[in-house]
Parts: sequence; C-alpha cells; structure tokens
Amino acid sequence: MGSTGQTERRIRVVIGCDTFPPDINGAARFAERLAGGLARRGHDVHIIAPGYSRAWGTFTEEHDGALMTVHRVKSYKLPQHETLRFVWPFTLRHRIDALLDQIKPDVVHIQSHLIMGRYLVPSAKARGIRVIATNHIMPENLIKYSVIIPKWFEATAMKMAWADSGRILRQCDAVTTPTRRAAELLEAAAGVTGVLAISCGIDASKFANSTPTSNQTPRVLFLGRLDYEKHIHNLLRAVAKLPKELNTQVELVGKGGEQAYLEQLATELGIRDQVTFFGHITEQDLPKAYERATVFAMPSIAELQSIATMEAMASGRPVVAADAMALPHLVHDGDNGYLFPPEDIDVFADRLMRVLTADAAELARLSENSLYLIQAHDIQRTLTVFEELYTGTFEGNTSDDNLPGYSEPIGQLSEFAQSQVQSVRDRASVLVDRVDDVRDNILERWGDYRADVRERIRDARATATRMDRKVRIAVRKAQKRIQRER
Repeated sequence: MGSTGQTERRIRVVIGCDTFPPDINGAARFAERLAGGLARRGHDVHIIAPGYSRAWGTFTEEHDGALMTVHRVKSYKLPQHETLRFVWPFTLRHRIDALLDQIKPDVVHIQSHLIMGRYLVPSAKARGIRVIATNHIMPENLIKYSVIIPKWFEATAMKMAWADSGRILRQCDAVTTPTRRAAELLEAAAGVTGVLAISCGIDASKFANSTPTSNQTPRVLFLGRLDYEKHIHNLLRAVAKLPKELNTQVELVGKGGEQAYLEQLATELGIRDQVTFFGHITEQDLPKAYERATVFAMPSIAELQSIATMEAMASGRPVVAADAMALPHLVHDGDNGYLFPPEDIDVFADRLMRVLTADAAELARLSENSLYLIQAHDIQRTLTVFEELYTGTFEGNTSDDNLPGYSEPIGQLSEFAQSQVQSVRDRASVLVDRVDDVRDNILERWGDYRADVRERIRDARATATRMDRKVRIAVRKAQKRIQRER
C-alpha cells in the first residue's frame, strides 16, 4: 500500500449489479459510488447490469463523475415495480461467459445473488477469478412485489430465499454487508460465516453546508423509494398528530408504488396541503433538499444501512428513525436524533416534536453530533478496504464505524471535537463553493457557446436562403434559354 492508502496495482474489476443507475435505490447508488471511486483511483472498472431501455450492449458511461465501461444486458420491465427490470436467465450464462473471457478481470464483485450474481459466481470461479459479494438484499422486501406468492406461504418463501442466497454467497472468497447488524442477520438467516461489515461510505463534502439547522419553518424530509417497506404512511400519521399551529411541512423526495396511496392518506389525515411530493430530483438539487430540512425521517423497517440517512447526517441534520435493522447504527438515540419503536405512531410523533420545537443550542448539538458520527463512514476508507479484498491483502481492519468508540454515547461534543467538526464543515463549504463556481462557469460558457452556435446557424440559414434564391433564378434563366433555343 502506498502512502495515500490506496493500492499501487491497477485492478481490473467487474461489478455485477441487478440494479444500477439510472435506477435510484441504495444498492444502485452504492455500486455507482464504488465504481466511481475505483475509477478515480486508476482502476479499470467494468459494470455488468440490466439495460434500462431497449438499448443494450457495451457503452462508455459517466457515473459519479468518472468514466467506466458498462455492459448492458437486454432486460424487460417488471410490471409490478416502477424501476426494476428482469434479465432473461436462459441466455445470461452464455453472455456472462463471453464477457468474462473478453474482459479477463482480476476480480468479480457482485452486488446481489439474485440474477447477475447467480451466473457471475460460477462463471468466475470456473475461470479462477476471485469473487467478492456484497449483500444489499432482504428477501422480505422482494416478496412484497411478488404476484405469485400467497400470503400464507410468505414465511416459508422467505426461509427458502435466505437459504438460496446462502448457497451462492458461500462460494465467494469474501462476503460483505454494510453494518454489523446486517452481517449478523445474514450469518443467521443464510448460514454464511465470516461476513465483513463495511460501510457503504460517503463523500461527506458533497453534502456539507454552512446553514444552521432551523425549525423556524418546521420541515421534515424523507428521501427514498415510496414503497411499502419504507413505512412512509407512519410518517404521515405521526405528522398528523403534531399540533396544527406548528404547520409542519413534509417533503417526500422519490417515487414508488405507494405514491397514490400516500397522497390519498395525506388527504384523509387532513394534512395534504402540508405534504409535497417532489418525485426524483437531480444530484445538484439533492444537497439542497437536506439543507432545507429541520429533521430527516427514516421510518423504514428494512434498512441494511440507509445511504439517505448518511447523506442527511453529512448535511448536519438530526434524524428520527425506526429502531429497526441497522438504523440504530447510524442514529444514536439522544445524540444525533432519536429512535422510535417501528409501529408506535405516538412515540414517532413525540420524537419529531422534540426536534421541531428544540431551541437553537439543542439543534446545534444534534447537528454537530451527526457531522461527528458521519466521519467514521468516509468512502475513501471503504474504497481502500475493497481494494485489499480484491487483491487478497485484507488484514481485518474494516470501516471506522466498527471501531469501539463509534458506539459510545456522545452527549455534548468536547471543544476539541467541536472544532474538528467545524473545521471539516468550513473546508467542505469552501469546496462546495468552488464546485458551484466551476459549474456556474461551465454553464456560462455553455450558454455563450449555444448563443454562438445559434448565431452561426442563423447566418448559415440566411446564406443558404440567398444561395437558394440565386439558384432558383439561375434555373429559371436556364429553362428560358433552353425554350428559346428549341
């Protein structure tokens, strides 16, 4: 390893995904940021993922600000889900064999065992290629969208699904998942041993801002898929219990199958005018959504980590989250926000109320603690760990959120820790300002370029019109001359 903490060897890595941008979900976003980070470190990154349109084949695509090779496999849209697509498995094995023979990767890193992983693992092992797996899947989330599994069979189906994942993951050289809680679940449910907890990681500087958390206009943000397992209906029910004079605003960013139901529920609860459905937003608008919020709410019961919660923390925002799955790993109750029992709407409303009515000092404390805790999830450390796994040099040190001190209560940060947090925030704000300046400069140049092009097009059209007129006159003269000669 060099002094920068990254491998000196250029690795050719294949990342196999069942979902990848433009899909918007946690697994897709992790794969994108992993691929972008590896590409910026000089590695040769290849993505194998379903096509998101009728176009399929091999393309050079830009993701997370980096260029990479993306092999899009022909796919079909699932009728019961807005974004997920289905790859026909009977021709996939041949396609994957051909791609691995063509790419000749040093390592294959699958992001799920469902389709791509199911065929990539045996194909890679047959060629002596090292295989790493990261699990982002909970079968409970998938069974909800099945149209063929009856309710009475769901529990059995989940056991079978976990067992199926174990059969595939046990073939891999290393298995990872974002948190220790998620690793324990995978080991218990799928029978996989030695699962490594490695944070998805985040570049906190992308979300840094100098805007203090404020509840002058109480605003609750949820960002993610508007699907059942996110339990956004509980958020709306909790907000409906808050005092009307508080006039709490709710911003829901994302799309999903539950949107129509949620709109109807907000109307029934009498808070429709307080709830805004933004749909999908751009990467440029994403930090602004967090910056506007007083508190970020994550009522989901099925998070193996929650990248959106990490982004909110990097924005310096308190979080109120369900005390379920891996969310307590990010939200330390009383430090950077509060936890509530997943189905207890009264407690959920109370925890929101604590933040929405807190004084400036308490909001600053919650904000600083979010910024402090997110430092343990630095994506550069995550990239280094995966580089070590790819090359077989991993020595057992995972991401910093697994260090003992991460789970200790904070209360009020020490003056030294506060100064560190403020220093990080200041540096990041300067970086964000520079990025904004560069973007504005690019947009200005692009505007000037477009104006210049438009002017040239107008000149060309005018010239073409004059030439066309001259040609028509010349043609008429020639026709008259021909007639006279006859």
